[in-house]
Amino acid sequence: MDVFQLRVVIALVMLTVSSGLDIWKREIHDYYWMVFGAIAVIISVITFDQSNIAILLYSLIIVPISLVLWRFGLFGGADAFALIVLAGLCPLATLSDRTITPFTTLSNAAVLIVVPICWNLARNGFSILRGRKIFDGFDDSRARKIFAAMIGHQSKNPKFSFSIEHIINGKKRFRIQIHNAETAEFCTTPNTWVTQGIPYLLLITGGFCIQLLYGDIIFGVISGAIRA
Repeated sequence: MDVFQLRVVIALVMLTVSSGLDIWKREIHDYYWMVFGAIAVIISVITFDQSNIAILLYSLIIVPISLVLWRFGLFGGADAFALIVLAGLCPLATLSDRTITPFTTLSNAAVLIVVPICWNLARNGFSILRGRKIFDGFDDSRARKIFAAMIGHQSKNPKFSFSIEHIINGKKRFRIQIHNAETAEFCTTPNTWVTQGIPYLLLITGGFCIQLLYGDIIFGVISGAIRA
């Protein structure tokens, strides 16, 4: 196993285990990232090559972006640390010949957001076909109902989810807002419309796997459109 393969294997182990922990506990201790960060430093020192310094520094551009996204609550500290450690552990790693950037894993993960949206639409559509009045009691516009059906669903026993409904003048309305990944409280009220607290580490893992096997989804689409 060469150094590149070792880096990739360690990165995949790090992301897979952390994704499992995120799904199970929604909490990952900082020591976890410190261990893998130390491994990244050790590998970089042992395999030091001046020609790789530029690649590493370019890859680490993701660091301030991750910290800003964390600061504004768009994702949690574990997600930020995962991207930072990954940049040092596997800088610009890919098995394809397509273009990638320091933001490829993050942008690929963002594209994968479409998966839970499709799942919510299918779930809510199936409920309607079964005759369930999922919008019963709501005094809201059709557009907001459609958007709510894209980002959430009515849950009997919410877990690791955020409420997207509230009461105004005795009538239910949808509350569409961005929930701070660090401070927002999970909903515990039964039979409530909620949006899933998606373990973003799972999307980051998927984004990294796509980076390895394909490259950058967005760049690929743009390149294909230009060639067409």
